Amino acid sequence: MDTATQNSAGQDMDGEGGPAPAPVAAGRPAALSPSRAADFMRCPLLYRFRVIDRLPEKPSAAATRGTVVHAVLERLFDAPAAERTPAAATGLLPGEWEKLLAARPELAELFLREDGSHDAESLARWLEEAARLVERWFTLEDPMRLEPAERELYVETVIEGAGESGLTLRGIVDRVDVAPTGDVRIVDYKTGKAPAPQFRADALFQMKFYALVVWRLRGRVPRRLQLVYLGSGDVVTYDPAEAELLAVERKLRALWEAIALATETGDWRPRPTKLCGWCDHQAVCPEFGGTPPPYPLPLPAPRAAEADGPAAPATEVQGRMDAV
Repeated sequence: MDTATQNSAGQDMDGEGGPAPAPVAAGRPAALSPSRAADFMRCPLLYRFRVIDRLPEKPSAAATRGTVVHAVLERLFDAPAAERTPAAATGLLPGEWEKLLAARPELAELFLREDGSHDAESLARWLEEAARLVERWFTLEDPMRLEPAERELYVETVIEGAGESGLTLRGIVDRVDVAPTGDVRIVDYKTGKAPAPQFRADALFQMKFYALVVWRLRGRVPRRLQLVYLGSGDVVTYDPAEAELLAVERKLRALWEAIALATETGDWRPRPTKLCGWCDHQAVCPEFGGTPPPYPLPLPAPRAAEADGPAAPATEVQGRMDAV
């Protein structure tokens, strides 16, 4: 999914993407998903705030719209092929929004006026934009000719030899198509616009992550990875090779080792980028003059040999990534 691995009710199922509806107790990292891997590579401190501190984040109209659109594209396949029309799909939008709102009442604040009253016009515009995204999908794929093998498929596997208990990889795949030959296509819907070719690495990393997990689960490398960008009307495809997925596995092992090091030492470094301006955690980020909350996990007692401080996990993981 775009920004969060969630079910149709918007519940965070594996720590992927956006925050849980309510703050929960801090804890150690237990698994790795594509979004959390991307968080650590982007900024280790952001990873800490989301995974260990589990700080709340403001709901986003764009991310919420993406959740509703994903739910519609999943539910549409419940109908017989002949009934999978644009009108039927857009007709599902209000009901899916109501389901999501019932599960996460705090989302109502997205459509409030300054005086706290409900802004029906803003909600209507938001639903209209969601309808345009759904309608555009019909120009890119024909659901009357598709019979997905899986929709919103939760996948999880353990990579042995990465730490004492291995590395658990998990996530939710939007759609899995299986051809009569047994070839597998993994499809992911994006409600934003397609990035320029030189900026597609992040999206392809997510898809290769899923391909690796599906390969480990089913014993067959997926034939095709497909990104469907509803915001711009583009379809990006990629055919992975076994060697590429093995390289992704090595990268994830190195990444998990760096996360384990940062977890044990409490050394989470911010990594400033142009995306910092959109971060919800500026108030507690040193780059903006803030102070992170007290580290909630136990730390090892300092030793004289560590007077110069522990190795920086951000530096270590970058070295590992360069070696992949």
